[in-house]
Amino acid sequence: MKLEKDKHDRREKKKSKRSSKDREKDSALNGKHKPSSKMKQSDRPSGVSSSAVQCEAGGGGTHEDVKVDPDERNDGQQKPGSPEINNNKEKTRSKSSKQRHNHKERTADVKLCGEDENLCESVQVKKRRVKDEESPEKHDKNQSSGRKRKKTSSEHEKAEKNKKTKKDGDQEKKKKAEESDKWKWWEEGKSSDTQKWSSLEHKGPYFPPEYEPLPDNICFYYDGQPMKLSPATEEIVTFYAKMLDHEYTSKEVFQNNFFSDWKEEMTKEERKLIKMLSKCDFSQIHKYFVEKSEERKNMTKEEKQVLKEEASRLMEEYGFCLLDGHREKIGNFKLEPPGLFRGRGEHPKMGKLKKRIQPEDVTINCSQDSKIPAPPAGHHWKRVQHDNTVTWLASWLENIHGRPKYIMLNPSSKLKGEKDWQKYETARRLKMKVDSIRKQYRRDWTSREMKSRQRGVAIYFIDKLALRAGNEKDDESADTVGCCSLRVEHITLHRRLDGQEHVVEFDFLGKDSIRYYNKVPVEKQVFKNLKLFIKHKDPEDDLFDRITTVKLNKTLNECMPGLTAKVFRTFNASTTLQDQLNKLTTEGMTVEEKILSYNRANRAVAILCNHQRAAPKTFEKSMQLLQEKVRHTIIIIIIILSDAPDQFLRSNLIGFQVGLLLEKKEKAVQRLSEQLKKLQLQETDREENKVIALGTSKLNYLDPRISVAWCKKHQVPVEKIYNKTQRDKFAWAIDMTDENFQF
Repeated sequence: MKLEKDKHDRREKKKSKRSSKDREKDSALNGKHKPSSKMKQSDRPSGVSSSAVQCEAGGGGTHEDVKVDPDERNDGQQKPGSPEINNNKEKTRSKSSKQRHNHKERTADVKLCGEDENLCESVQVKKRRVKDEESPEKHDKNQSSGRKRKKTSSEHEKAEKNKKTKKDGDQEKKKKAEESDKWKWWEEGKSSDTQKWSSLEHKGPYFPPEYEPLPDNICFYYDGQPMKLSPATEEIVTFYAKMLDHEYTSKEVFQNNFFSDWKEEMTKEERKLIKMLSKCDFSQIHKYFVEKSEERKNMTKEEKQVLKEEASRLMEEYGFCLLDGHREKIGNFKLEPPGLFRGRGEHPKMGKLKKRIQPEDVTINCSQDSKIPAPPAGHHWKRVQHDNTVTWLASWLENIHGRPKYIMLNPSSKLKGEKDWQKYETARRLKMKVDSIRKQYRRDWTSREMKSRQRGVAIYFIDKLALRAGNEKDDESADTVGCCSLRVEHITLHRRLDGQEHVVEFDFLGKDSIRYYNKVPVEKQVFKNLKLFIKHKDPEDDLFDRITTVKLNKTLNECMPGLTAKVFRTFNASTTLQDQLNKLTTEGMTVEEKILSYNRANRAVAILCNHQRAAPKTFEKSMQLLQEKVRHTIIIIIIILSDAPDQFLRSNLIGFQVGLLLEKKEKAVQRLSEQLKKLQLQETDREENKVIALGTSKLNYLDPRISVAWCKKHQVPVEKIYNKTQRDKFAWAIDMTDENFQF
């Protein structure tokens, strides 16, 4: 009995010894391979090796598969019917031989994992399944978090959509509120021709800030020596220094006028020292202002916002008035700061000093019962008046020409709108009278009186060529002329030129010193009269020496009340636009093609009225960018079309998938083709308008009702023709015009 007990103890002792060795062996293996999975061997599914799990988990970055012994595949239990002695023998293998055996199996399994990646994927799926079975609560938590993520994303999209809808709604409400607040004065009928308003209240003009002296380290140099100037003299120096890089300062007339006016503002001591402009050095001051300009350009967003808020505050305080109880916008509430007069072209007064306007120079106009604007501290107004027959709010005399200047209401105001409406209505009335007026000036061509002949030819030029009437000029004004002030040197007569008979060649400077050059065939009797007008005259003599602008307009007013040379110009411009739009607009055109047609009609008017401009400085760069977009779009279309067959060859698509791909590519090409067409139309439009100013005729000579009716008839948004400022100016036309309007 005791012997059996000893045997049993020894057997148990051996068992415990073997199991401790096995644990050491397993821990050694685990320490060596560092499997990423913490899953116990008993928890693994049957037939799945530990190394396979490690492979799919990415342990150590290598595919290693340590196979499990057949006995270990039954969750650590002995096979049924296996004697215990077999297990004991299996477990008595030496440690080194077992490691060699495991190493061989691991090498084989690495090759297996490398050859068939699907094994790792299947193990990964199994592992996920096992993990899900292990922790169903965790699985449920993951599923719920996924649903939460989806829900959160959906809520975010919904929130963004709601935000956009709200923003659009707010903008729509704001637009409706603005429209409801807008004063539709045209629905109230026309006001009296003499009384312009019943009540007028405003804050007066905004004066520019006083001069701020230069820093001590910025000096003016004369003859190489620094010189400290008085504030008034120094301020005028800064005007010239800012313009050093401009062509004006290289002109002799500009330099002489500047130096003459500058000396008048100098002190006696300064006048004694500064004798010649050529010895003055403004370079350091010029550099200072260039740096200040760069600083303004490089301002932070916050700094720019501060300036923007200040400008808004000034606009709110000075930029509006109360006219007959309605809030109206003022056009130019800021007085022009002092500076140097530039003028247009070769103006004889360029370079002269535009002096600072003081409150003592300004006359205020407001209603008697309104609050009179307060002048700046320490100053007073020149005069305060209450004249409701004029439309200006403040007035003063500028010192260059000695002419009055005014602060007026914005072009979108009632007073300006009524004036425009009346102008275009007068031009429309001329349509009913123009035939009789033309018959009259044709009769004048053969009159025995030279004055009548000259008047008849002048009205013919105004009618046919849309020339301005022209005003008499003094010697100190720019040499610009109109019809009545033409000189003999401005025309050349050709009995035959370029296959045409009786051609008159015009070459003169018109308004704003813009050159008018035109070769026009005229009627035979006009040609004969012109030969008669220039006979025995010098080139500097007047062509129409028997008539003046005043006399010409008086004759026109006798033909039709309110008719002037300018009304004739407006009539011809609007008639040309109406005819061109009817001719160029056809059914089936895209919006872009219609806009191009409109701009071409507008361009015909601009050419008639000689509305020219210099090509913009950025024209070449903008055209290059546009052409680059055109080329880029063409390349994309070519790539899509050329790549389609290759895609069909490379893909194993069934019938309906091929159809979807074709449809997708067809839509892409169609979209790009439309984009290409738009870009090409833009390119054409820009090139044609390079030196033509469309805006002048659109704002001043074309009845806006023509454009509005055309937009409504051809479904073109008015925003494509008029910008925000222009829509405000022509609000009366947009509101009252339907698609059937004809000028």
